Amino acid sequence: MNGHEEWTDAVIAKIRQKMEWVSEKNREKIPYRTDGNGDYDDRSDASGQWRMDDGLNWWTNGFWGGIMWLLYQDTGEQRYADIARVSERKLEQCFADFYGLHHDVGFMFVPTAVADYKLTGNPDSRRIALHAATLLAGRFNPVGKFIRAWNDLEEDTRGWAIIDCMFNLSLLYWASEESKDPRFRQIAMLHADTVRKNFVRPDGSVCHIVEFDPETGEMVKSHGGQGCGEGSAWTRGQGWALYGFVISYIHTGKQEYLDTAKRVADYCLANIPESGIIPVDFRQPTEPAYEDSCGACVIAGGLLELARHLPEEQRGRYEDAAVKILRAIADARADFGRGCDAIVQNCSAAYHSPEHHFTMSYADYYFIEAMYKVKGVGRLLW
Repeated sequence: MNGHEEWTDAVIAKIRQKMEWVSEKNREKIPYRTDGNGDYDDRSDASGQWRMDDGLNWWTNGFWGGIMWLLYQDTGEQRYADIARVSERKLEQCFADFYGLHHDVGFMFVPTAVADYKLTGNPDSRRIALHAATLLAGRFNPVGKFIRAWNDLEEDTRGWAIIDCMFNLSLLYWASEESKDPRFRQIAMLHADTVRKNFVRPDGSVCHIVEFDPETGEMVKSHGGQGCGEGSAWTRGQGWALYGFVISYIHTGKQEYLDTAKRVADYCLANIPESGIIPVDFRQPTEPAYEDSCGACVIAGGLLELARHLPEEQRGRYEDAAVKILRAIADARADFGRGCDAIVQNCSAAYHSPEHHFTMSYADYYFIEAMYKVKGVGRLLW
């Protein structure tokens, strides 16, 4: 992107420098967040007391490997591929355990197995990724035309679908293209159509959770989920929708998906604060001023990917908004030093969570990925 070369190169140099030691320090881990000392945890630690959907089954477990594949593309250093494959090898155990797997197998296996296969042609990675895609397709409700979210929780979630799953569809698109079997693509498109109809409001704001009757497929109601409340606009959900619909457009060419992504993007642009610091929910109260740097990075990546597929005269406003967000992260919410394993700070999982402003490995993934988009290098792994 013109006009940002010097800044982009400087930030990427800081990323390379930091990840050189962070990757070696954590090469045998699958990290999610840092502790009070700035050290990454390890979701693959078998001695930990994890819930069934946590530990090795935790939904973010593909992003550390994804970061390694981003660095591998950038530097060509084999050690990043080697470290990425540690996650891939460990995650294969989830298939044998089975019960803890969920709708987020796309997040788990696209940045690991699919990325490995795309970048190196590793035949084992193809097998792993197709296995994951088959499990994801098995969660499809054919009456409601949606992919079920989560497993059995305290509430009855048999009819629940969530906006996050728009990103998991990339696993199904890849499987369809790789296997030449249209079923995977058909399921992905049916889910995307259901989301477009039931999640995205006319103004471009997005619901987090929509509940359907699992027997009839009829919509029952929407839930506030991780946002501020019912009818609000959880910013990370805006990012999942924006970026996710662009991905669906890339794989299908269906114009309605690009139009939907643009509608969501326009809502984001109208609500991004002047500071570029993104709140947990665009409709949250002024105080407390909770932030979500992770949602910010997802939105930035989605805006940049959207811009690539628009006419040249329309790209600038989306690119400029993305760079505004990334500059705010790099200048005020990034730690490039040795006191913390993570780069991106001030992430929040949910508005009503008792804890805010911590680190998340996938915030780093989307920040690094977006910086490479600004530079115009790297292959889209989704």
